[in-house]
Order: sequence, then structure tokens, then C-alpha cells
Amino acid sequence: MDITEKRFFELAERAVRRNYVTFSDFLNIDEKSLLEGLKIPVPHRLFGGYGEAERCVAAFGDGCDDADFPISIIKARPAAPKFADELTHRDFLGSLMGLGIKREVLGDIVTAENTGYIFCLESIAQYILQNLDKVKHTSVRCEIVDELPETARKQPEEKRLTVASERLDAITAAVFGLSRNAVKDYFVGGRIFVNNRLCENFSHIPKSGDIISVRGRGRFVYYGVHGGTKKNRLVISVGIYS
Repeated sequence: MDITEKRFFELAERAVRRNYVTFSDFLNIDEKSLLEGLKIPVPHRLFGGYGEAERCVAAFGDGCDDADFPISIIKARPAAPKFADELTHRDFLGSLMGLGIKREVLGDIVTAENTGYIFCLESIAQYILQNLDKVKHTSVRCEIVDELPETARKQPEEKRLTVASERLDAITAAVFGLSRNAVKDYFVGGRIFVNNRLCENFSHIPKSGDIISVRGRGRFVYYGVHGGTKKNRLVISVGIYS
């Protein structure tokens, strides 16, 4: 049992013993997959502060479905927008790392209109508010907001693609413009996940609504088959997250 797996069981045991909901730090895709594959005999749920979050906190115990997750959202915007650099996810993350903040207390960082929305544990929120005053060469102002605004929510771009079959390797190859052999390397390398669970089966057939994450490439949601071509190929629909 590795240290992450041990931590999950400890949180679950504490939730039962003390009869309250316990929470993990933010989990990455590998840690989420590990959790989903464990047989933990305690209710648990993943949530990252908004519905489409990649990095999530795990809650354990009865009542986790209605739990108030200890997640804050910090809005960081340029103090002087006219003179601001173009700020990216990498810029915001780099500035936070420069403050000595550990990655596991940070969730997603969503950027929109040169503003960063930083999801973090409540325990680190005040430190960020007091210390994050510059991103790249741009002075920023930070404040806590209640939710991610609709204008910052990035909806997946729907595309229709032609594939030989509904096998996951064929779909993934079409989405990212890869050869089938290249995609198989991703499977072998443990880099493909379906609904937060590691998938090593090349011929897996996804269901409509499944979210497929390819580490190092991105993620997409599979919508299903929309028809066929005269050459007996399938026309499928996916939503690709930018």
C-alpha cells in the first residue's frame, strides 16, 4: 500500500470513527484514478469547486453528498489592465509556486479575460490574498469570490469526426490527430483515463457522456454516434476541452 492509498483509508476510517466528513487535499488525475479503483467501504465523493474541475478534493463519510467542501475561489486580476502582460495558467501557477505554496493545496486555475480564478483549500486562501501581488511582471489584486462566473466556464467545443469503430483507441486517435500505434503507447504508459479511472483496454467502448482524459494531451467528452458514411465508417460527436 503506497502513501496515497494509505491516506485515503485513514481519512475514511477517521470519518467513520468520529462521525463527520473528512477531506483530502486536491487530487490529480492519477490520484483520482487510484481512489476510484479502491474498495473503500465508506461513501466518498470528488469535487473541485465547479462541475468541470480536473483537480478535485475527495470527501469521505456519511453526508459527503451534501458536504460543504473547504474550497475557496480567488479572483486575481491586473491592477492596471491597460498595462498588463498577457497572463496564462502557467504564469499564475508559477507565481503561486514562487510563494512556496504546495501544489496539493491548489486546484484548477481558470483564466478568462486576463484574469485568473484560483481554486484552493480554505486553509491557504488568506495567505494567497496577502502575498500574491504580482503575476509575471503584472501587479494583481486578489479577492475571494463565491463562484466561477459563467463567462469563465469553458464549454467543450463540439466536433464531428469519422472513425472506423467506437473503440477508444480509434476515437482518441481521431480527436488528437494521432496514429493508432501512438495511442497504444498512451495506453501502455498509463496515460488514458475514463471518468477518472485508468483505462488500459484499447478496445474499450465509451458511453455517451464519458469524459476521457489523456495526460499530456487534454480531455474530451464522448457524445456518441451520429451516423455512418458510404464507406461504412462511423460519424461520432465529441466535445473537446480547450
